[in-house]
Amino acid sequence: MRAENERDYRVGPAADGVVTEVDDETDAGVEVRRFEVGIEGHGVRLDKLLVAHAGEFSRSHLQGLIERGCVEVDGCVADAASRRLRAGQAVSIALQPTDESRAFTAEPMALAIRFEDEHLLVLAKAAGLVVHPAPGNWSGTLLNGLLAYHRGAFQLPRAGIVHRLDKDTSGLMVVAKTLPAMTALVRAIAAREVRREYRALVHGEVGPAPFSIDAPIGRDPVSRVRMAVVAGGKPARTDVARVACSGGISAVHCTLHSGRTHQIRVHLASRGHALVADALYGGAAALGLQRQALHAARLGLVHPITGASLAFDEPLPPDLASAWVAVCG
Repeated sequence: MRAENERDYRVGPAADGVVTEVDDETDAGVEVRRFEVGIEGHGVRLDKLLVAHAGEFSRSHLQGLIERGCVEVDGCVADAASRRLRAGQAVSIALQPTDESRAFTAEPMALAIRFEDEHLLVLAKAAGLVVHPAPGNWSGTLLNGLLAYHRGAFQLPRAGIVHRLDKDTSGLMVVAKTLPAMTALVRAIAAREVRREYRALVHGEVGPAPFSIDAPIGRDPVSRVRMAVVAGGKPARTDVARVACSGGISAVHCTLHSGRTHQIRVHLASRGHALVADALYGGAAALGLQRQALHAARLGLVHPITGASLAFDEPLPPDLASAWVAVCG
């Protein structure tokens, strides 16, 4: 019988002709590879030699592992990717998975569910929660939470997510739990049969008469992180109604007739009414808010399977509620 700390090793050839020992799994579930630098590796940069022994990872990822202290040379943590190695030195690397590989991993999290049956769920997303993995946010997203919440999410595109809210926007979302429900919801949203209403606080005095902003939205030609009203953009329409105005800030209700990226933020900013604390679109912080003043307050839809009419209202979270009262009284 083997001792508990004994490991299984696989042995295979490396690019410099020296075998690499592969520790299948450490206690933390991280693979460790060890090799001795051969004659061909003498004088070669550390990061370049690592590529030869862990070619399934990009050089930039391996450089990142060096920076994180995951690589040792002769038992000492390596300090630089540019370090030149000598023949006979022993190298070990703890191969942490890439951030991208964690994107579709189940991560338990608290979900504020307002409705659920076997076909769909309606939840209230908190401000600060990213909906879908992307560069800079490969984990800790709503998608990760949905994968942990129900097994069926693994069988669905985007874990059943049919529409998104920006990271710093709070409020209601509908998520499919089955493929038929997802297909029907996507079609309903495209046909503008799902009603989505928002509350927002914006800079400037919005006129008392309700109005619509019907202007195409596309990528900002100057800044790739922004969207903008552009001639070649996708059609987009937002209905706006003022609720109150005080101190140079207006409280408004917005109804979406399409769902373009940053739609409400872009449309209102294009009219000189950037959202409070929306720095990306020129909205200065005010009323104690540290994130854009936007909340998905109401969601109405026909159940994609049963045909029942569903309607949900979500109160403003504390940060927006206090700011809203400051404007509306």
